Amino acid sequence: MVGSVPEDRCRSCGRPLPLGTGRRGRASVYCSAACRQKAYRSRHAPAAGEVVQEMIDDIDRRVHALAPQLPGAFYSDVTALSSSVGRLRRVARIACDAAQITAASPGPQQAAEIVTPTPVTDWAAGSGPEVKSGPEVESGPEVESAPAVGSGPEVKSGPEVKFGPEVGSAPAVGSAPAAGSGPAVEPGPEVGASEGEDAGAVAAVRSGDEWTFAGLVEPHRRELQVHCYRMVGSYDDSEDLVQETFLRAWRNREGFQGRSSLRAWLYRIATNACLDFLRRNTRRPQRYEALPGIDSGSSEPPARVTWLQPYPDKLLEDVASGEAGPDAEVVSRETMELVFLAAIQHLPPRQRAVLILRDVLGWRAAEAAALLEMSVASVNSALQRARPTLRRQLPERRLEWARSAEPTEDERAILQRYMDAAVRADTAAMAEMLSEDARLTMPPNPLWFVGRRAIMAFVEPVFNPASPQYFGRWRHLPTRANRQPAAAAYVQRPGTTVYRAQVLDVLRIEGGKIVEITSFEPHLFPAFGLPLTLG
Repeated sequence: MVGSVPEDRCRSCGRPLPLGTGRRGRASVYCSAACRQKAYRSRHAPAAGEVVQEMIDDIDRRVHALAPQLPGAFYSDVTALSSSVGRLRRVARIACDAAQITAASPGPQQAAEIVTPTPVTDWAAGSGPEVKSGPEVESGPEVESAPAVGSGPEVKSGPEVKFGPEVGSAPAVGSAPAAGSGPAVEPGPEVGASEGEDAGAVAAVRSGDEWTFAGLVEPHRRELQVHCYRMVGSYDDSEDLVQETFLRAWRNREGFQGRSSLRAWLYRIATNACLDFLRRNTRRPQRYEALPGIDSGSSEPPARVTWLQPYPDKLLEDVASGEAGPDAEVVSRETMELVFLAAIQHLPPRQRAVLILRDVLGWRAAEAAALLEMSVASVNSALQRARPTLRRQLPERRLEWARSAEPTEDERAILQRYMDAAVRADTAAMAEMLSEDARLTMPPNPLWFVGRRAIMAFVEPVFNPASPQYFGRWRHLPTRANRQPAAAAYVQRPGTTVYRAQVLDVLRIEGGKIVEITSFEPHLFPAFGLPLTLG
């Protein structure tokens, strides 16, 4: 097919390619980012009817290839098999839930069942009222993609959070509410930087076959879960919300007409599911408070985000299939690190959604406006207010951090030294690795410490067998969370023989020193592929 397209035509849509810019490098074969992304996904996604059978065939091949051999190789093979079975299980769950919905209430649900009837976002303190966009619908009438009258130039964005020039401070003229809710249909063909689906894909989504539907939406699970995770800051909640997204999509499958991509349609439903969740569960970051009898340090208490949870890097591998692929920006390090996740929790929900769509995912203002049922002017206004708030919450050196998804040699070495020091109960070595103003927090617990002296005053008795606060002997396993080095800690309490999961320490390293340790409870160890006990 590609060979039949003239060199001056787009290989995806057949339209003329734009004139060359004179720059060196490989000439583009696509007329836009939308066509490039569509071609990428078509190469990596099998046809709808083939998805489940291909997964079954893959599992069958892996099972028959298993053979007792070197323990390391055998463990690797079993792990790969477990991953394949897990994916099939998730597809089966989607199909099962869809079948139950169909049995309980035959036929597609009406759009009114998935409308967000009341405003989601409270006014930000001191920011004045946010321009409202009318009732929020998961999928509503197509929104005009041209900028609203008087909205000015579109705020530039991209996959990297650079906080570029801001638009004027006053809401632009023409920021009237978007069109009212109507029959549930997906946004226009420009949403999500991808064009619409072909008739076959539309028919497959609307066919009412649970297995076909599950096979189509499952490949988007991890990307959508990352999106939900950024919106709510909790791994547990993001799992529930992505499943809710699929159920809402199944109920409203008749509304999908292929004018946008399936991915864009699912993003819209996921975003509204998150906004509904945030409306029901008011969450506002607070400041840690001084605790009686505990020296937390003399510095100002840090922000406390009690619902913050880590995200396993091994699950991000399912999203980022390569640096050149369009999914790489979705899980870039700078927008997955805990300090960024904690910072965006300070934004009102609608501003948070706009910033994620525009500055993290790189959607255009018109695309974000269509998804959120807002005008372009409202999107620009929300973005202009979100960026300064985010800047205030991020460390001063935030823009100097490396963007590589892989740990540096320095980070690997420091993580290993950190774990070795804990095994040896070498508190002097631990102290040497900390920066002078290092910070230790333990969400959702109220304990916090700022400064090397305060941290070590808390840690030293835990490792001292002569102290009443002695906890036991420690072992660690290295892992990765939020594109950061992490240590899974296990403790053998006095009088016991088993090392039990105790804490997951996620490290932020700058200039060869640990500047922040965020310690989490161990219930998410299985999500990281970590055991709960060590022999």
